[in-house]
Amino acid sequence: MGLPALLLLALCAAGARGLYFHIGETEKRCFIEEIPDETMVIGNYRTQMWDKQKEVFLPSTPGLGMHVEVKDPEDRIRPVEGEPLTAVLQVVLSRQYGSEGRFTFTSHTPGDHQICLHSNSTRMTLFAGGRLRVHLDIQVGEHANNYPEIAAKDKLTELQLRARQLLDQVEQIQKEQDYQRLGRIKRRDNSSPSGSSHCLPLYLGIMFEMYREERFRLTSESTNQRVLWWSIAQTVILILTGIWQMRHLKSFFEAKKLV
Repeated sequence: MGLPALLLLALCAAGARGLYFHIGETEKRCFIEEIPDETMVIGNYRTQMWDKQKEVFLPSTPGLGMHVEVKDPEDRIRPVEGEPLTAVLQVVLSRQYGSEGRFTFTSHTPGDHQICLHSNSTRMTLFAGGRLRVHLDIQVGEHANNYPEIAAKDKLTELQLRARQLLDQVEQIQKEQDYQRLGRIKRRDNSSPSGSSHCLPLYLGIMFEMYREERFRLTSESTNQRVLWWSIAQTVILILTGIWQMRHLKSFFEAKKLV
């Protein structure tokens, strides 16, 4: 299996995540999602309340509220009077939803995004015994696109829709690669000692890494092209050899007057 196929397989496996979890009345549950920049994320959730009498989880009442908050990985320095400077995450989304809902946001900074959910309903203690089950499904990148709706809106054929999906997958893979490259650069930057005297070696190291990646890509493309031409040459040689053998055998049989 080639590298592009492995990347597509990994992307498909990581593009959508479905799970459920239990929370209490005032408990907040957070998840870390590694997302490239300029990537759309869609989350769908529904809640169930614990029934003490039946001892099962049942669909929640419409009055139950869920608060969703999303923070990006970029730190902001917040000055507090009388205290040292503290770094806080920038809030991307903070909104109140019902017992079942759908939230959407687009990442503007690559990295680990924090997605938190908690219930603000005080009725949960009375009716649910303090237990709430939340089903959460997070879709990232091209998995968040509603392709049937896109096909109906743009009047795309099945072939055009498939091409659109492949283009979106390639774009998402490119974003993932850019994010991984940026992550390596940031880790190298953080591990380097501070000071202007280290800026030039760091810059040269980054440029050398980019040069190595470009050389590796060109070498891979050249190797693939050579393998393709060699396969074609082998096929042509086999065909010519077969034609020569047939003509030689025909001449031999004619000389022996067997045909």
